[in-house]
Formats: sequence, C-alpha cells, structure tokens
Amino acid sequence: MNKTLVVTNDFPPRPGGIQAFLHNMALRLDPERVVVYASTWKRGREGAEATAAFDAEQPFTVVRDRTTMLLPTPGVTRTAVGLLREHGCTSVWFGAAAPLGLMAPALRKAGARRLVATTHGHEAGWAQLPAARQLLGRIGEATDTITYLGEYTRSRIAAALSAGAAARMVQLPPGVDEKTFHPGSGGAEVRARLGLSDRPVVVCVSRLVPRKGQDTLILAMPLILAAEPDAVLLIVGGGPYEKELRHLVRETGVEASVRFTGAVPWPELPAHFGAGDVFAMPCRTRRGGLDVEGLGIVYLEASATGLPVVAGDSGGAPDAVLDGETGWVVRGGSPEEAAERIVALLGDAELRQRMGERGRRWVEERWRWDLLAERLKALL
Repeated sequence: MNKTLVVTNDFPPRPGGIQAFLHNMALRLDPERVVVYASTWKRGREGAEATAAFDAEQPFTVVRDRTTMLLPTPGVTRTAVGLLREHGCTSVWFGAAAPLGLMAPALRKAGARRLVATTHGHEAGWAQLPAARQLLGRIGEATDTITYLGEYTRSRIAAALSAGAAARMVQLPPGVDEKTFHPGSGGAEVRARLGLSDRPVVVCVSRLVPRKGQDTLILAMPLILAAEPDAVLLIVGGGPYEKELRHLVRETGVEASVRFTGAVPWPELPAHFGAGDVFAMPCRTRRGGLDVEGLGIVYLEASATGLPVVAGDSGGAPDAVLDGETGWVVRGGSPEEAAERIVALLGDAELRQRMGERGRRWVEERWRWDLLAERLKALL
C-alpha cells in the first residue's frame, strides 16, 4: 500500500458514526504508512486536552489543524500539500468527499497518485441541490474513486457524476467488530442494574435526533403494551432531542414503560445492545430528502449481538437489514407498523432467535472490519 494522507473533519475524539468508521479503518492500515490530517474537536482547554490524549494513543501520526472545521480553503490546501510532501505520501483518502475532495487537483499536482473520496449520507442530500451537485461532479472528475455506503446513496450520488466517475464508484461501508458486539456482551448485567431482568425490552441505541425515530417508538408503546403489558422501551444515547422525547413520554402516558440512559461510554454500548430482546430504530427521511440515514450501522451491531431488528425505510437503512430474515423494515414515522413488528417479535422467542442468529451470520460473512479494510487497502 502507498503511504496515505487521510484528510478529514470526522475523527475521534469528536463523537459520531463517521468518526468511528474512519478511525476503525485507519487502525487496520499499516501505521507506518498513514498520516491523518484532521480538524480540532472543539476549542478550549478541555477539548485540547482530550484531543491531545487521544492523538498520543494512536499508532500513526495525527496532525491537527487549529480550526474546528476543515474546508478546502487555500490555507488548508497548502497545509495538506505540505503534509503530503513532508511525509512522502502518494495516496490520499478524503474521509468525506464533500467538500474536502475539492482539494484533489492540488494534491494530485503535488504528487498524489491515488485519490479516494468516501461518501456518507450527507452527499446524497448534496446531490439534490444544484450548486452542491456541481461540486460533487468536480470531485468525481478529480478523484480516482468515490466510495458509497449502499445502493441508496450510490444511486443518488451517481446521478450527480459523469458516466465515467459513476462507473468508478466502489462500495465501502463501515464494518462491525464482531468480537466486541456478540450475544454474550453483558446485557444481563445491564438489565439487572436497571431493574428490567423480567421484562421484555425493546432497545434503541442512537443519538437523540428527530430522524432516528425514538418518538415513533414512544408513540408505538401504547399499542405494544396492549399486547405485552410488561414491555419496556430502553432509549440509549444522548442528543438535542431528549427534552422533546421526555415530554412526549409524559404526554403519551407511558412513563412507567420508557427508560432513558443518557449518553453511554463506547465500551459499554455492546452490553446495552445485549440488554434488549428486540432492537428498533424506525428512522425516517426529513427536510425533503436532505436529512437521511446513510446506512445505519447500529442495525448491524444489533445483529452481531444476536438481536432481531426493526428498521425504518430512510435512505440506506434497508441496506443494513435482510428484510424478513434478520428483521423487518417499516415505514419511518409509522407507530402502527413499528408496533406490529415489535409485538410479533416479543411474542415469539423462536422467531427472535432465528432472526438473531441469521443476523449474526450475515455480519460475520459480509460486514467484518478486516474484510472491508482490505477493500480500502486495494483502493489506496
């Protein structure tokens, strides 16, 4: 593999799914052949200390820009070109194609022979906006490969590219650590600590934002409780939508059947997945298609943990479910559909086990990090 310069805004300790994706991939590359150029997480002493501590633990070189948001400005481009030359990098991986991929021509002129730009969910939204669509087209022409998460994002982004650039697209989704997410991940201890040992548990692990569909699950609870009176909804995660969700719980009258954990440290997430009998996140598309689920790695983490999943139909979320085999896809925003599928799973232990086992096998066959890292190495 060539020595690679990774250019990204999305890198820990900044939290998020894209950040975890890039970090996990970087860890599976040869550390002697990787240099990461990233933005600073947040200003202030606390942010600086957390960033410095994280960077010191990495096996590869991390260079931080002082800004909290890298943009393809002349100054940032000069810094990226300087790092490419200083470290002898001959390939570049843009952690998010838009807008950082606009630096590709300058980096190629400076000596980069391979340029790979990864897309997530937001580029599918860009493809619908005239000005942003033109920028995506430029990025497609300037890079060797644009990667995509799944068929939904591929089809939207390809429409903004030339025929040649679209033909060069390669799938590169995030993976799952099947050794971390597994059926014996500690769910029983979490259930006992929360006093849920004898109750059917529907778990949702995600940031608390409107797109994810925690509100749909709360509205579904009266229907679920009519069939399973002891059921509880365990909402794991923090985010800006928490106040509205707590208000909705009170309005719906299901306070005794909904638990919020708040933000949970990453090492404890596998056990919180394992605390559920069913995983559900009925995500929905918002803002005319601009706020859309890119893939939904949480569905695959739940499958690796041995849980059946109920997913929404937003964007690429259905790509993370074998509908009818590892779980079901329902209309995002439909409490009735979500409740129907959840009730069917809570009432049938054999069905839960069959779908959970099929999901676990699917993750092992297709979604392991080591398999996907080999694909990235080949691209670079």
